[in-house]
Parts: sequence; structure tokens; C-alpha cells
Amino acid sequence: MDAFDDLLRDALVTTALVSLPVLGAAALVGTVVAVIQAATQVQEQTLTLLPKIVAIAAMVAAFGAAGMQLLATLFERATAAIPLLVRG
Repeated sequence: MDAFDDLLRDALVTTALVSLPVLGAAALVGTVVAVIQAATQVQEQTLTLLPKIVAIAAMVAAFGAAGMQLLATLFERATAAIPLLVRG
């Protein structure tokens, strides 16, 4: 079970490293847009969605290759751990 625990921990850490920058950027842009909307009293829904999409696309373009490398490394570790997991 030690191999399973290590693989599970690696999967959770990799998930956090891949998703948190994108989620953080979306939350930051959403907060800024909400403050601007509150100050100007313009409540248009497209004004909240478009900046978030642009920010998420920029983050994926900037960190997508590094995230895919992390996921590929996790996949290699998972396939290498299959014999350990099967034996128990």
C-alpha cells in the first residue's frame, strides 16, 4: 500500500500544481471585474465572462507545456508502479 499512497500523493500534488494557477488567475480577474462593475453599476454578464476566458487562455498558453510535462511524468510514474500495485 505504500506505492499506492505515494502515487495518490503525487497525483494530488500534480493536480494542484496544474490547476491552481489557472483557477487563481480566473478568481483574480473575476474579483477585479466585480469591483469595476460595482463601481460603475454596469451589470452586463458578458463583461464578466470574456475577461475570464482571456485570462484562462493566457495562463494555459503560458503554463500549458509545463503542466503537460508534469502530467506526463505522473503517467510514467503510474505505469511504472503498476507491478507494485498488483502485487500488493
